[in-house]
This record gives sequence, structure tokens and C-alpha cells, in this order.
Amino acid sequence: MTTALPTPRTRPHGAAAVVRPATARDAEVLYRLSLAFARTGALRERPAALYAEQAGEFLLAEAPDGTLHGCVGLRRHPAGPDAGAPAVLFNFCVAPASQGRGIGSALLRAVLDRAGAEDVTALFTATTGGGELFLRHGFRPGAHGAPAAWLAALDPARGSVVLGRTLR
Repeated sequence: MTTALPTPRTRPHGAAAVVRPATARDAEVLYRLSLAFARTGALRERPAALYAEQAGEFLLAEAPDGTLHGCVGLRRHPAGPDAGAPAVLFNFCVAPASQGRGIGSALLRAVLDRAGAEDVTALFTATTGGGELFLRHGFRPGAHGAPAAWLAALDPARGSVVLGRTLR
């Protein structure tokens, strides 16, 4: 279980949005934003109820009017035999109309800060895209030290690339 630590509200460069922790009240809008990406195959589809159950694992970028620009989940896993406490980024998406405005970078910086505050030693993600944003933020291809259960749950048919970054 991940303990949700307060995350400072940060404003993405050049955007009228703040990054904040999600709450169960955000579940429906998280679901709707993510569903658009699941329909393209970029994300796995998850039931709406799962977003309410796992809301504490999410950060979101929100405009002052309540419009959701993007979200990312962070799930900490038990320490492995040869690594410290790894975590996985999941369900990372930025609304198409908000892309190119620094929202993804702001979300990624905020989740890296949160992971550091939770004493995470390595961070992993799987992407069906090129992963350019992750690579710009210090991630590299590779799964060494990634949670075994998470790796086993990846669908090989999706053609995901695993990227990782050491934090400590």
C-alpha cells in the first residue's frame, strides 16, 4: 500500500493548471480522461470503480475551472532481493488539447518528487510510444530491478517498452 504524502501544488510552465494529489471525488474525471487513451490502445482500460479505489496513487493536472489536463499514477512495490523499494508509473496521460504545454513534464517532475519523498529507489514505466518525455527526464530502457509481478502482468501483445530510472 502506498502512503499518500502531501504533494505541493505546482504550476506547469506556460499553463494555467496545478498538479495536485487526486481524491476519490476525482475518480470519474480520471476515468473519462483515461478512457480516451484506452480506446486508442495507449493505456489499458480500467473499470471506473478502480479509479475511486486507487485515487490516492494519482496526481493530476487541473485548471482553475476544474478541467483535468492529465494524470499519472505511482504505485510503490515491495523491495526486491537485489534492489531497494521500486515503484511503477502507470496511467500517464495528458489530454490531447493540453499536449505541448508542459503538462506532462510537470506531472513527471511532481511524481518524481513524490517518489523521492516516499523513499523509492527506482522508478519504472511501460510505454507503447517512443517514451521521449521519460528519456528527457533520465529514464533509460531496461527492466533490471523492476517489480517481478508488474513485469509479469505486462501484456506482450501491446509491445510495451520498459523504461527505468534510479532515484538513489
